[in-house]
Amino acid sequence: MNIKNTVSWENLNNDLERLKGVHLNDLFSKNPNRFTKFSFSKDDLHLDFSKEFIDNSVLDNLIKLAKECDVEQQRDAMFSGEHINNTENRAVMHVALRANSKDAYEVDGKPTSDVVDNILNKFMIFSDSIRSGKISNAYGQSFTDIINIGIGGSDLGPVMSVNALSAFSNDGPNLHFISNVDGNDFLDTTYGLDPKRTLILIASKTFTTIETMTNAKTAKDWLLTELTESEISHNMVALSTNLKATKEFGIKNENVFGFWDWVGGRYSMCASIGLPIALSIGSKNFRELLAGFRDMDIHFKTAPLDKNLPVLLGLIGVWRRNFMKLPTLAIIPYDQRLDRFPAYIQQMDMESNGKSVAKDGSDVSIETAPIVWGEAGTNAQHSFFQLLHQGTNIVPVDFIIAAKTTNKLINHHEKLIANFLAQSEALAFGKTKDKVLAEMLKNNIDAEKAKNLTPHRHFKGNKPSTSIIYKELSPFSLGRLIAMYEHKVFVQGIIWGVNSFDQWGVELGKVAAVDIGNVIEGNESISKLHVATQPLLKKINELRK
Repeated sequence: MNIKNTVSWENLNNDLERLKGVHLNDLFSKNPNRFTKFSFSKDDLHLDFSKEFIDNSVLDNLIKLAKECDVEQQRDAMFSGEHINNTENRAVMHVALRANSKDAYEVDGKPTSDVVDNILNKFMIFSDSIRSGKISNAYGQSFTDIINIGIGGSDLGPVMSVNALSAFSNDGPNLHFISNVDGNDFLDTTYGLDPKRTLILIASKTFTTIETMTNAKTAKDWLLTELTESEISHNMVALSTNLKATKEFGIKNENVFGFWDWVGGRYSMCASIGLPIALSIGSKNFRELLAGFRDMDIHFKTAPLDKNLPVLLGLIGVWRRNFMKLPTLAIIPYDQRLDRFPAYIQQMDMESNGKSVAKDGSDVSIETAPIVWGEAGTNAQHSFFQLLHQGTNIVPVDFIIAAKTTNKLINHHEKLIANFLAQSEALAFGKTKDKVLAEMLKNNIDAEKAKNLTPHRHFKGNKPSTSIIYKELSPFSLGRLIAMYEHKVFVQGIIWGVNSFDQWGVELGKVAAVDIGNVIEGNESISKLHVATQPLLKKINELRK
């Protein structure tokens, strides 16, 4: 199907043409109660689209677009265990990881609940036993520190969640993360730690990921500085399906936690890749995290499109990307403990939908995933908000905040809320030249100076944003928030016609790195390399001497 030939696509183009020259100020002047029409809730989770550049017709046509693109049918196909990952012939069933038995999910005719529960219960017992000291090192000592070694989906989700939920760690072991193959990441992370009392988690589905296995071998050598070969087996855990490789590495089978090919790396946080989260917050809180995921899964599965939060979030993104032609998205959580959330969503979104080839192998005819970036507010306000307010590019923003904080410091969260509200308001409505000039004159600034300064202090506004509010950051609310973005990405992938669940683009550079690595290690001639790469390597080798 050529999406540009759909009735709704044509209608949305007409909507855009009709809205040319209209300012968000105009839309609010016409309807001061836009919040009532363009905000949507599920329990304490609220999405406000009133500051997006939309009206009733735009929203109605976006819903029609979702229907014309068979979003409901494709959603049902995913939940039914169909092999919607067509390039790898796999089901996409991360929802089964946080389900309960009454959801009755299946893959290839086999129920998922038994196998999922088996692994989940195994690593829940393990995590609580590590936290309590019941499982210890070879000397009977509890583990004070845990290092998770992984990269991509085996790192971003766990590190983000452990940071986000640090208030729920309840004096658990200290969690650390190593992802970069740069040796400084390893050295800086392990500095001051006791190898004897450090548990190493090696997160690699195949147990072959170059960056992860390089760091894993270094970690093993680090353990051997204080422990013997027989003793270090107590200090190593694998999150993998390659039992042969994990055994050869020296990891006991009971310390290996696997998952399945119907779970993609960036969707694996609820599988054994989430073990570091469970080790940090304990099994009870981890199950609350899963409950939050499931709560949003069921909402996405059952809610009508015009009240479905992930669908609406995805459709607003399509409107921004394909009609307003806005190529980026800034995610700004007003919560320091969510400072890694933008990076996590960046991978989820850009690795899933950063495609130029449709599911049928043809070239896509429209723009796909935006460039996702961001940072925690208020730090971001003193970094790149100048560009957001007065730059030459319009950057849509997702603002995120909890109404309540987990800390008890006086006035901090109130100031955070004030900034959260002020920034979306300022982006939307700006400040006119007349108002800027009047304020300066009122403050007794010389009239000529005020006139010259006015263009610099003028803010055009009309910058779209979505505000996301929930009661407080907890395991449940975090799971629900993540799942909402997961399903948003799915919706957009369906509309754009791409396979959101493969990542062949990740493989290209990794394969090339292996070939170049063979040359660096002296196993191949430099003449094997591309003529553009040879002089760069020669220059590096000169500098290394």
